[in-house]
Amino acid sequence: MENLYPRAFSLILTLFLIFFPQLLQSQTQNGAFSRQPPRPMVFTPHNGPESDPQQVHISLAGIDHIRVSWITEAKHAKSIVEYGKESGKYNALATGEHKSYTYFFYHSGEIHHVKIGPLEPSTTYFYRCGGSGPEFSFRTPPSGFPIEFAVVGDLGQTEWTASTLQHIDSKDYDVFLLPGDLSYADGQQPLWDSFGRLVEPYATRRPWMVTEGNHEIETIPILHPYGFRSYNARWRMPHEESGSTSNLYYSFDVAGTHIIMLGSYTEFDADSSQYKWLEADLANVDRKKTPWIFVLLHAPWYNSNTAHQGEGESMRKAMEELLYKARVDVVFAGHVHAYERFTRIFHNKENQCGPMYVTIGDGGNREGLALTFKNPTSPLSLFREASFGHGRLSVLNQTHAHWSWHRNNDSNAVVADQVWLESLSISKACWETLQDHGLSSSLKDEL
Repeated sequence: MENLYPRAFSLILTLFLIFFPQLLQSQTQNGAFSRQPPRPMVFTPHNGPESDPQQVHISLAGIDHIRVSWITEAKHAKSIVEYGKESGKYNALATGEHKSYTYFFYHSGEIHHVKIGPLEPSTTYFYRCGGSGPEFSFRTPPSGFPIEFAVVGDLGQTEWTASTLQHIDSKDYDVFLLPGDLSYADGQQPLWDSFGRLVEPYATRRPWMVTEGNHEIETIPILHPYGFRSYNARWRMPHEESGSTSNLYYSFDVAGTHIIMLGSYTEFDADSSQYKWLEADLANVDRKKTPWIFVLLHAPWYNSNTAHQGEGESMRKAMEELLYKARVDVVFAGHVHAYERFTRIFHNKENQCGPMYVTIGDGGNREGLALTFKNPTSPLSLFREASFGHGRLSVLNQTHAHWSWHRNNDSNAVVADQVWLESLSISKACWETLQDHGLSSSLKDEL
């Protein structure tokens, strides 16, 4: 009987959200722009035994390792993962940890995290969580080029979300990148569980690397004054492996690329831990080993949509020069529920030594699309459209990559925008300009 009231309360909240989703709003929603009505929400229940693993997902966790995360309703389930290269034959076992959290009247299941490895690249592994339940499988990323990323932000859990995930799954890729706004739970904790079940068929097979958005904050004055309790508990990323003290920002290397996930909703000024970590992280990048640098964050630094104007400006002013000096290739953002691709920029001007900026907050969220763009069109904005969809980043080799945006069109995904990229790591002219800043670089000297 002790769990009856919390369960009933969660059920009431869930039903309320399903039938009246329009009453829940983002903590930073801007009411000054119109939205296209979204498709209905998709609530995914758990129909198995309490001991069965659910909401299973994997993430990269340092060199040659994968973190397997899942939830059980049973409190005493084992935090173990059995794995091997043949289905049903597990010749390795790893043990991890588990914990739960409380949010108002909600009590989570046991959240398990187990790190497995070392693993071989481009290899399929079969695994089982907790010593029972279904078998899953994943393929590790390659050790070198080519590599392909699926990129999408502001995912949510609507019929549009399901369509986006199906379109992504229709073509092979290696790693899934999500620049914030995952479940759109906004405090309604059963929606975190539903989201985990919705994405499980995809997140069990390829690593999902995410960063937080405004919908992950979930603060309640006095009761829960500190944000990201649910996000940090459920979606543990390799921050410790990358020298970060916070799960809200981290980096990782994969197949010749260095990926940096920044936190738009934690401190970022020059005196902050995030700024100092980013400065050190960029200084340690070896462009001969990882010639490509990609950055993901939530609130865009450049944006010609009327939605969320200026919300990333403080962070841009604080950190843009760090990315410019490091010759970052692309910056991906979410938050604005539309797609937009900019040219290479630095300090609000076209600069061929700056990053290309892409807004990809069009995964399928329940709030709908941000339909209105500012006019006249900025010369920095090369393509913009308010449609749901996803992106593909195919890094072919050390010098060239291909970016494409795929618009959701019901039964299929249509390539609506694409561009070829050349890595800034090979631009002699760009590295020579760093002499003006008094910087030295072994790569610059070689060029």
